[in-house]
Amino acid sequence: MKTQNLIYSVLLVMVSMLYAGCDDLLIIEPNDMITQENFYKSEGDFQAATAALYNKVWFDFNDKFYYGLGDGRAYNLYAPFSDYIYPFSDLAETGLTGPLVSAWASFYTVIQQSNKVIIGINGSPVEDELKAPYIAEARFMRGTAYWYLASLWGNVIISEDPSELVSNPLVNTNPVEDVFEFAIRDLEYGAKYLPETSAQAGRVTKYSAYAMLSRVYLSRAGLSDDRNSGLRDQHYLDLAKNAAEKVIIEGPYELMLHYEDLFKIENNNNSESIFALQWVPNGEYGVNNMHQAYFAAGSEITGDDAAWGYWTRASNDVLTIYESTDLRRKATWMGYGDHYDEIDKANGGYTYEKTETALNVKKGVVGSTKDNPKITRMNSALNTYMIRLAEVYLNYAEATLGNSNETTDANAVMLFNILRIRGNVPQLTSLTFEDIFNERRIELCMEGQFWYDLVRRAYYKEQEVLNFITGQSRDLIEPFTYNTETNTVVPDDSRDATERAIGNVDPGIFLLPYPESEVVQNPKLKEAPVPYEFTEERITDLF
Repeated sequence: MKTQNLIYSVLLVMVSMLYAGCDDLLIIEPNDMITQENFYKSEGDFQAATAALYNKVWFDFNDKFYYGLGDGRAYNLYAPFSDYIYPFSDLAETGLTGPLVSAWASFYTVIQQSNKVIIGINGSPVEDELKAPYIAEARFMRGTAYWYLASLWGNVIISEDPSELVSNPLVNTNPVEDVFEFAIRDLEYGAKYLPETSAQAGRVTKYSAYAMLSRVYLSRAGLSDDRNSGLRDQHYLDLAKNAAEKVIIEGPYELMLHYEDLFKIENNNNSESIFALQWVPNGEYGVNNMHQAYFAAGSEITGDDAAWGYWTRASNDVLTIYESTDLRRKATWMGYGDHYDEIDKANGGYTYEKTETALNVKKGVVGSTKDNPKITRMNSALNTYMIRLAEVYLNYAEATLGNSNETTDANAVMLFNILRIRGNVPQLTSLTFEDIFNERRIELCMEGQFWYDLVRRAYYKEQEVLNFITGQSRDLIEPFTYNTETNTVVPDDSRDATERAIGNVDPGIFLLPYPESEVVQNPKLKEAPVPYEFTEERITDLF
């Protein structure tokens, strides 16, 4: 896939973006001859402009990087023959690694497309009260993209106007603290001005912004000059808890009753979904979700030749933390003898019997077009969760725990246990960080999040996280069989272990290399960051 340079990313043509619908209720029919001059004349134009921010601009992030980085680099999965996973799981990526380069371009495409929307709407003759929700929608997307950039690269370029980068492409980065601040201000604007509810399924609301703020505040709480202080900023912990509480108490969301139902196409935009990328059934390349093609273990699942996931497997490390009765394992990983009613429905369902010595990916694997007409070759049409209610529960619990060793806070324990009840595992009476850490890993496994949990912890307990990564034994694949009835890893001494070469486990792993093509175009990426000049005041009346 051709990689876009940041500078060229800012030159995306608005017209082409408008034709990318998101969901039945998000598809906006554009006028035949849209130009920058006759656009942004009505609220319908605003809806069309923001619709494309839900899929096409995120495509190169979602395609391989979402799980390759979020779960591969965290070592929830490994794929020894996949050039889009093993560089991450082996800690061996470079500035030339394809998915890394594509993700960088994707984030800046989100940012610059959002900037174009914000500038266009601000210049519209429409009354201000109609503008604010759509500007907030674009700022929500921009703020989310900047959280990813801050978490992955640290110091990056903050941009509010694409034309400035076109006229002066040689720009210093801004410090990670300012990037976090910029993301927070965008999301706080969203919390202030997005609507409480949306008439169009899948559109974000003010509670989507509060949910994302609960994550970003939690990340920001640990960021300091001392990476082994062991302490987080109580102010940001309190903000994270307050933001999560807003979503839980005031928001319209409810947990799905059955965990496995979260990952079925018919449940796109369900009651637990807070922000999800919206992929178009039968959509063209760029608005399609290709995860099933990468994950499916065989063509008997997909009904076509796009099933390349036999060697994309659960790591031994993640399998050892599932409790014996945990229903989430089967919904996340296919093991020998597991049966799925929703796949190959015409023949009574699908039973996985490929191997007893590995587990393949289930999340994102939904079946063939015979099972659901929205499925086509290399397009599952399954939404990609960016944040859902279960994470907000866990954000609340972690923010409540804060800098303590343990908490018995009734609300935190209750929310934590609701997830465990759904997963069919025993409840706890108190919570430690390890409890929350493991629960996050299991609940959100293969949803592209666990690496960011490690980075967040490394902000203030870096050596602990380095020890954790070292303890994952990434350099040795130990053979095993798996008992799906008891979720038990059984070592297999009859086969030899396989050694793997991995990168150095040192503090440098918590920042990705800048794409080499970007450094060539803008050598200032390697220079010291320059503080960003903020031009607006923080919103202070959100809680």
